[in-house]
Amino acid sequence: MLARLTHTRLLRYAGLFTWVLLGCWLLSIWLDPGYFQLEPGQSLVPVYLQVLRWVAVYLTFGVVYWWITRSLGERETGIVDHLLLLVLTGCAIGVSYYSNTGLGSVLFMVIAGLLPWMLPLRVGIVWLLVGNLAITPVFVQALDIPPLVAVLQSLLYMGFSSFVFVTAMVALQQTQAREEQRRLNAELRATRALLAESARINERTRISRELHDLLGHHLTALSLNLEVAGHLSDGRVKEHVQQAHTLARLLLTDVREAVSQLRENGAIDLAVALRPLAENVPALDIRMDIESPLTLDDPERAHVLMRCTQEIITNAVRHAGARHLDIQVRRHQDCIVMDARDDGHGADNPVSGNGLRGMRERLVQYGGDLRIETRPEAGFCLHLTLPASAAAAAACEGVTA
Repeated sequence: MLARLTHTRLLRYAGLFTWVLLGCWLLSIWLDPGYFQLEPGQSLVPVYLQVLRWVAVYLTFGVVYWWITRSLGERETGIVDHLLLLVLTGCAIGVSYYSNTGLGSVLFMVIAGLLPWMLPLRVGIVWLLVGNLAITPVFVQALDIPPLVAVLQSLLYMGFSSFVFVTAMVALQQTQAREEQRRLNAELRATRALLAESARINERTRISRELHDLLGHHLTALSLNLEVAGHLSDGRVKEHVQQAHTLARLLLTDVREAVSQLRENGAIDLAVALRPLAENVPALDIRMDIESPLTLDDPERAHVLMRCTQEIITNAVRHAGARHLDIQVRRHQDCIVMDARDDGHGADNPVSGNGLRGMRERLVQYGGDLRIETRPEAGFCLHLTLPASAAAAAACEGVTA
């Protein structure tokens, strides 16, 4: 069962488990008869209000932590996530202040498991240090500890939190390495399929040329010689020569048909080259709709489409924050048309990064084009066109217009 849990889920459940145990500890303190320490005639209302405050911040911490870790590592963090992280920090400090204990430092250990996933390294370290030192006044006032000892106590908890922080950072690095390995493996499988298709095409082309140049030439010569022999012979000999001439012509026709079939079937199947790129992509549901059959004679143009598809998937995962991606590939006239649409956050004025610029440069080099359609909260839509051959570039101008 544990083998099926990802790093983020393990960290999430460990944090929730720590939060639950901390609640049991706070409850035991509250049930302690000596906790209230009431003076004669003192009302219980202020005490219960104080208890309600730390119960409220404690429950708020659990709810926010459960929400903020629901898809940790599967999307880019934004302003809302940072605000929720600030709420978590305030709740951890509030638990210590309202309960007059240092248990808020334990909650900071839970927060430490989130910081590497949500903040840059230096910002996360400063965040952790400031948060732990913010609980120092509780040690001084509630626990009557000298200020210097209180600071050392906070730094001790900071050491425990640092251990969790480093563990979470290692988990993040392993997750990134695993995702990079998955991407490279998918690219390798797609490239291998493309190379296999190219090798198959080259072999069929070589065989067709050999059949045409060798058998075709010799059968043509044989047919001509038999035709001459038919004119020079008579009787039963002439009949046999004419039969041999007929068989030679039939054989030459069969060879020509075989050569034509070898050349016609020597095209790359784009579905075989593109589908491996969409396999096992975490946090992204990819639906590929590829026209069948969809073939391309030029291996270099097929490689361009493969690279563009890989970049589309990478952008949807890393930058768009999408959960679903639809890719449709079809032939229109003499062009290959690819439409890719995701449900990411979109943008008002999209800035083309290296990936999009590289896609456009590859397509333009072979007479193709790339168009981008997007708006906030409406996802990205990419429209790619690529001529199936150099001669088809003019026909694709109407498609890209």
